[in-house]
Parts: sequence; C-alpha cells; structure tokens
Amino acid sequence: MNKEEEEKKEDQSNSSSLVQKIQSLGQTNVVQAPDSNIHVLTIIGQVEGHMQLPPQNKTTKYEHLLPQLIAIEQNPKIEGVVILLNTVGGDVEAGLALSEMIASLSKPTVSIVLGGGHSIGVPIAVSTDYSFIVPTATMTIHPVRLTGLVIGVPQTFEYLDKMQDRVIQFVINHSNIKEEKFKDLMFAKGNLTRDIGTNVVGTEAVEYGLIDEVGGVNEAMKKMNEFIANNKSSENQVIQ
Repeated sequence: MNKEEEEKKEDQSNSSSLVQKIQSLGQTNVVQAPDSNIHVLTIIGQVEGHMQLPPQNKTTKYEHLLPQLIAIEQNPKIEGVVILLNTVGGDVEAGLALSEMIASLSKPTVSIVLGGGHSIGVPIAVSTDYSFIVPTATMTIHPVRLTGLVIGVPQTFEYLDKMQDRVIQFVINHSNIKEEKFKDLMFAKGNLTRDIGTNVVGTEAVEYGLIDEVGGVNEAMKKMNEFIANNKSSENQVIQ
C-alpha cells in the first residue's frame, strides 16, 4: 500500500468516526473526562428485565450493569461510585437485583435522583450509602403490578404480595422511612390520576426519610470525596 492509499484510508476512518459522533451525540467535539477514582453509573429510561423491550424505548439493561458492578468492585483504582437516576421504573426483579448489587458493594456509593426515580427506581435510589434528590425530581411510589397473561388463582396474588413485600422491606432497611408511612404512600388513593400511589417531589422525599438530602452533582461529589477521605484515614489507622 502506497502513501496516498494510506492517507485515503485514514481520512475515511476519521470521517466515519466523525459521523458516528454526530449520530450518537449531536456534536463533533466530545468533552473527555479525566481519569477519575470515582465511577459514574447511569440508570435511565426503563429498567429492562427478562423480556426485551421495543427498540424505540430508552432502556437500562440490567445484564449490562451487573458485570460492570463486579468490575467496579474488583478495580483498585475506583474508590467510589455515583449512581445517576432518571428512570420510570421497570422490571421488579431486575431492579431489586441491581439494588442488592449496589448495596453490597464494599466501596462508598452515592445516588442522585434527577428528573425521576419512579417505581422500582425507588429501591435503586435508596440502595446507596447516601442519597440525593434535586428539588424538581419526583418519585412515584405505587404497588407492584403484573402485565400480560395472569393465571387467576389465589397463588398468583400471594406471589404478587410477597414480591411487593420484598420491595417494601428493602426500601425501609436502606432508608429512614417508616414502614407504615411507606405503605400509606404506596396505597394512597386520589393522588395519582390513573393509579394508586403517591408522587413524591424532592423536598417531600427528604421529609419522609426516603432520601437523605436535597442536592445535585456538587453536593454528591462533596459527599463522595468525604467518604473516600474517611476510608483512607481509617486504612491508615489500621496500618499504624
């Protein structure tokens, strides 16, 4: 291959790379984050479970996040994880799996609810060591429901009740909300137009004890750096 052919091939690859950037991000220059000791994980759209959702849906595939969380746990360079949430909810078991994985990480974790942390997004939001919610964000708390074909037998409803209890227990164990209050919000009538439950806005979520503090990126990063500094000082004390 002569020099002209090499240059032509390089120009083509640069051009295709540029087109990909425009298609994906709407711009040619993408700001690159510096190497950081804090990993940011985003949970957006609908949490996809065992059934694949239509291609036009914005989804978070839990089978993509589970191995990422294992890799984060094993990576010594990562000292903390920030979870960004803007989700409508989704598959209950997939959401609980993600929540349990985040809660069981040995590294400090902080979540920020942006826009919405609805339905199964609630346990994911509270699964971290500390949680934030922006003032305009909302969290919809409602009972668990099934879609599609349902076998109309008492065992089906018993199974549904047990699944709901798993969600309730996880939330009250990982937040400061009382079980009675959470159930009141979950089964409230008249608060949602087409559903049973409650739509909780930023400051209300903190008042109820569901979320730790009202705040955004700045507050979350300060809290994360505080956690990391405390971990380092405790490690130094152990070594001494």
